[in-house]
Amino acid sequence: MGEKRRIGILTGGGDVPGLNVAIKAVVSQANNYDIQVVGIRRGWLGLLCVNPDDKSAIDDYTMNLTVENVRTIDRTGGTILHTARTNPSNMPKDEIPDYVRQEDQEATPKGTFDCTRHILRVLDSLNIEAIIPIGGDDTLSFARRLHQEGFQVVAIPKTMDNDVFGTDFCIGFSTAVTRSVDAINALRTTAGSHERIGVVELFGRNSGETSLFAAYLADVDRAVISEIPFDIERLSRFLVEDRRRNPSHYAILTISEGAYFKGGTILESGEADAYGHRKLGGIGAVVAQEIRKRTGVNIIYQQLAYIMRSGTPDSLDRMVAVSYGNLALNQIALGHTGRMVALQQGIYTTVPIELVTAAKKHVDVTALYDPENYQPKVRNMLGKPMFLY
Repeated sequence: MGEKRRIGILTGGGDVPGLNVAIKAVVSQANNYDIQVVGIRRGWLGLLCVNPDDKSAIDDYTMNLTVENVRTIDRTGGTILHTARTNPSNMPKDEIPDYVRQEDQEATPKGTFDCTRHILRVLDSLNIEAIIPIGGDDTLSFARRLHQEGFQVVAIPKTMDNDVFGTDFCIGFSTAVTRSVDAINALRTTAGSHERIGVVELFGRNSGETSLFAAYLADVDRAVISEIPFDIERLSRFLVEDRRRNPSHYAILTISEGAYFKGGTILESGEADAYGHRKLGGIGAVVAQEIRKRTGVNIIYQQLAYIMRSGTPDSLDRMVAVSYGNLALNQIALGHTGRMVALQQGIYTTVPIELVTAAKKHVDVTALYDPENYQPKVRNMLGKPMFLY
């Protein structure tokens, strides 16, 4: 008998509910094909930290995944493999391990170093013939790079923002919206008791889908999304009128963390990460202060942040995670690589992994949003798929 085929799996970027479900699905399906799955700890960082010439610390960065040791992982959120935001193609010199050979470090125009050759060398030393990365567009952009270098890749999209280009749905989005709706409805009792305007800030850098869909499902008064700059005077007037019309004398606004004032820019802070992103967050607090200043109405500001990505997945995220995991492993078994599993118009499919970096995914404002009134607005429901686009 020949050697058992070995593939790797990793999770990168922020955690979301459903990652462990997808990992378990991959391992269970691999068992049917007699394929061994190696879990890479801490995303792409795990591979960067493996020394091909000295594997004494290999257990710190990899783990063999079996049907037995993944049996119960789907019952919890997060990822048993841990995660990181490392980009091996954009490494500062002082963050490159000493054992990475000079010939495996290529200088970039940014003054950083591309360690892709080291990653390929590590994969070869581990006898890993293909990899399933689970991540957002940043993590999957390096997966695309590996594919360009001739390595076999089948990617699984995940992100609460649901902003990976090429798919209508990413693991984690449904639970994020579910948590947001629950939190908004819980906040109504306090907002109503104190007759305030509630401002709920939700994740969403480039895409305002979490704000839009949470507002649509929770039936909030106004929703500000990343795609449309907003007029604070107009928004304040709307919310005062919404509060006046409400018998309980309160109003609720959702706002994406990537939203910005007309004539302004996105609110960012801190240093850029390995993929060039600075930290978002805080626009809701600024907007709350501005509304209070203009209206005199007291505000409740709630930034849901990590609550949206914590805990176990809902049923829809479980369904998609299981299906994506099974589909990804099937593609590898069949030799169909250089792909990302996806949902389009409610149908499971695969797309070229190059699509991940081909464009940015945004809300279809024309079909789903009223930018004049800052409200969700589905203009024609007939014929829409389950996710509305």
